[in-house]
Amino acid sequence: MKILVSNDDGIHAAGINLLAESLQSLGDVHVVAPDRERSGAGHSLTLHRPIRIFNRGDQRYAVDGTPTDCVMLGILEVFKGAKPDLIVSGINHGANLGDDVTYSGTVSAALEGTLLGIPSLAFSLVYSHDQEPNFRPAAEFAKKMVAAVLKRGLRPGTLLNINVPNVHTDPLEYEITKLGQRRFTSTTVEKLDPRGKKYYWIGGEEAAFETTLETDSGAISRGKISVTPIKVDFTDQSYLAELKTWNI
Repeated sequence: MKILVSNDDGIHAAGINLLAESLQSLGDVHVVAPDRERSGAGHSLTLHRPIRIFNRGDQRYAVDGTPTDCVMLGILEVFKGAKPDLIVSGINHGANLGDDVTYSGTVSAALEGTLLGIPSLAFSLVYSHDQEPNFRPAAEFAKKMVAAVLKRGLRPGTLLNINVPNVHTDPLEYEITKLGQRRFTSTTVEKLDPRGKKYYWIGGEEAAFETTLETDSGAISRGKISVTPIKVDFTDQSYLAELKTWNI
């Protein structure tokens, strides 16, 4: 089995190194990841400049582009057009829960794989900046989940988004969940540069995720792994009939 591993934290991130190591016994693992952190890149492509690939060791490649670039170049150049059997993205340094999956480069790498007809998974470790991350339980669970997907496959057009709480116990229980929700109370922070001109940081204060049952954020709040199936098809099927009644 050929497995392509990527992320959005960069090829030198601790999460991707442990992930690749944990999957070695399951197949032929190639790492194709950004040469630097590209968090929040979403499902973006680099279209207006050349992209370069750098060999960083045995079956390890750094790309000066986005996670989506990495998946495309991994398939077309590293695998020479022969699709891998699986794409695994992560382990992300931080949560990818609820609405945040739309911004996530980690999830987008798996999304690109799904669009290309390759079973794909995204893994993230949920921890705050004042905590020491422990990627080992997430890597162990990734190995189990990847083995299951290699055996059973995934429904075409659907990827798995997996979030793991930052704990020091193994094994962890998991729940099959849906995406939760979170709303930001502020999305920009205004500052002044030394010349008195305004500039902005995207961010600000965050509202907490909902912790209702069956949501990914709810599972994490209870100390459990969340496994969420995400469809590529964004069409609101239930709204189609009503929309057709509009007389414009």
